[in-house]
Amino acid sequence: MAGAICHNSQLTLENVGVNPTRDGIIEVLSKMGATMTVMPNDNSQAEPTATIQIQTSTLSGTTIEGDMIPRLIDEIPILALLATQAHGQTIIKDAEELKVKETDRITAVVAELKKLGANIEATNDGMIIEGPTPLKGASLKTYGDHRIGMMGAVAALMTEGPVTLDDAQCIAVSYPSFFEHIEAVR
Repeated sequence: MAGAICHNSQLTLENVGVNPTRDGIIEVLSKMGATMTVMPNDNSQAEPTATIQIQTSTLSGTTIEGDMIPRLIDEIPILALLATQAHGQTIIKDAEELKVKETDRITAVVAELKKLGANIEATNDGMIIEGPTPLKGASLKTYGDHRIGMMGAVAALMTEGPVTLDDAQCIAVSYPSFFEHIEAVR
């Protein structure tokens, strides 16, 4: 995701899980116009993997709904951040499950992206984002939720001004090497 939104970047990600029940983010990025290549690896492992190359792209808003939601439910916070930089409206709906994660992620995503200057509104089952919007630095709350923390840390790559997180350590729950990898993107 960071490769699609950070200016003049090109990333190669190796051994990315591409299980068809969890690869919705790849389909949505493609639908939004991301310039990327997905090269399947020798998948003799239990889970299919691929090498993904992605570079800065001009993105368009989209609608994310229905049976796509379970395939990317955990990536919705970062997709909402991405949508702030896409041209036009992005609608995320049918995502009520976000309300019962580590925190109410609909409320958290909307509140924290608004602090950055995003044009975003919550709905009963998702959110509506208008873009592109220049984002500014801010102090963000993670709510102790690793996905909200990662969204904030990636936002720091694209804001005018610094972003601080109240609990960056919460990210280690699911991605202990996250900050090492994010530094490589800078």
